[in-house]
Amino acid sequence: MSHALYGPEGYFRKNAPATQFRTSVHASPLFAAAIATLVTRLDAALGHPPRLDIVDIGAGRGELLTALAELLPARLKLIAVEVDDRPADLAQEIDWVHTVPPNTTGLLIATEWLDNVPIDVVCRDTDGVIRLVNTDHTLGPPADPDTVAWLNTWWPEFTHAEPGAPRDAAWRAAVAGHTGLALAVDYGHTRHNRPSLGTLTGYRNGRQVPPRPDGSTDITAHVAMDSLTEDADSSVLLRQRDALTALGVSGARPSLTLASTDPRRYVNELSRASQAAELTDPSGLGGHWWLLQGVGVDVGRFWGE
Repeated sequence: MSHALYGPEGYFRKNAPATQFRTSVHASPLFAAAIATLVTRLDAALGHPPRLDIVDIGAGRGELLTALAELLPARLKLIAVEVDDRPADLAQEIDWVHTVPPNTTGLLIATEWLDNVPIDVVCRDTDGVIRLVNTDHTLGPPADPDTVAWLNTWWPEFTHAEPGAPRDAAWRAAVAGHTGLALAVDYGHTRHNRPSLGTLTGYRNGRQVPPRPDGSTDITAHVAMDSLTEDADSSVLLRQRDALTALGVSGARPSLTLASTDPRRYVNELSRASQAAELTDPSGLGGHWWLLQGVGVDVGRFWGE
């Protein structure tokens, strides 16, 4: 999976995310506005430090940071983390790096990044032994003890599964050098609703297709969201619909009387409501999970519904 996505001929070496699929960042500027509201809360909770970092892991072409640069104070340090090269048209005030920087304070955000962190697929053989599944769907060697231990704790009942230990480790590494709030936004599941057949799939040109390990498709699997913060002191896990509502995003339609008294305002508010509805649709983007983790601070200081 790592080679298929990030190798020299990997999918993300040849395809810009925004041209292949639609995330909340691309769906509406209301998402960036909600993140800006969250940053404002966080800034106050941290006592308005001289510099506040916003680190965007899996930044695509820097769309979120570009939007935030227009919404938030100039003292913010905007840092995009991405494996690809820096876009030529990216604003100079946005730093572009290939690894998560250490010693940052503020917001670390990963929007649909963890689902692309490479994982293995496993299944049980006829003797009940948990084995790796090869790319040709044949059974490989037995899973290592750490993988089995993770499954026993977090995903004990399955036919096929995608053990989340590599993603847990990636998240721990990402937040290790950060103070403030770490936010992961992704599609996923928890211990109470794990899919018995797993979720590994492929995407190409915005359409779901069988996953291919040759670099021709995006390969993704839902994230075990609840295992990410096993060792965290402070965290909140909720659906995007609820998170955005708490941050002021509303899909309420404007009054019809406004159409006659102020048609331009009516059209603008109707468009805004339509965008909000897409972001909060429980069967779509609104069904994504938000994991808010306080790092060195109590998440309750800057999050309250």
